[in-house]
Amino acid sequence: MLSVRSLFSDALHLFFPHTCMGCGTDLINTENILCFRCVANLPHTNFEKLPGNPIEHIFRGRVHIEAASSQFYFSKGHLVQFLIHQLKYKGNKEAGKYLGAVMGKALLQSGRFTNADYLIPLPLYADKEFKRGYNQAEVICNGMSTAMNIPVYAKNVIRKRYTDTQTKKNRTDRWENVEGSFSILHPEKLHGNHIILVDDVITTGATLEACAQCLLTIPAIKISIAALATSSK
Repeated sequence: MLSVRSLFSDALHLFFPHTCMGCGTDLINTENILCFRCVANLPHTNFEKLPGNPIEHIFRGRVHIEAASSQFYFSKGHLVQFLIHQLKYKGNKEAGKYLGAVMGKALLQSGRFTNADYLIPLPLYADKEFKRGYNQAEVICNGMSTAMNIPVYAKNVIRKRYTDTQTKKNRTDRWENVEGSFSILHPEKLHGNHIILVDDVITTGATLEACAQCLLTIPAIKISIAALATSSK
């Protein structure tokens, strides 16, 4: 015999259908954004399990970090690109929270990111965040926080000047574009802490490097880095 809750759920789905963000298939569980097939096809890198992985190699000799990872491979026209585009430009925070939770769970299971004190989103310039209405990296952090039980510490690290888009810039131009663009309002609150610096997509790592260099002026701080996606294979 069907329960009242089951009948209500079926009726709700009839009038307010919930579909997979990836393929459009009907979803029974309204808490999910992807169907089982789309979840199975997400291109995980598994870098979080591998010391010396390609993301850590990006920062080797440039900035000292404890560990680094990127959860997914990013390629044009594929699901991860679509979901990140939804997050950044379509106001779809649920996509960011979902992907953040997936990444947080993977980082936690790896055992290499478990002793962090805070999740810190890579900051946007204030005007850009105002126009967008939110910082996509902070949304990702919120999803990670639910999986890792690590608090999000936003608004302490700030981007103090506008920087041009990094798209189509080479490695040198990217560094010159972001060098000296970050500041810390209350460095004493991060003294001796291990933080995970979080961004959406990593390519050359120049922006994350510039932010990490600023954070490393804080005594006894430890920094790990996590990004949702990388274009490197």
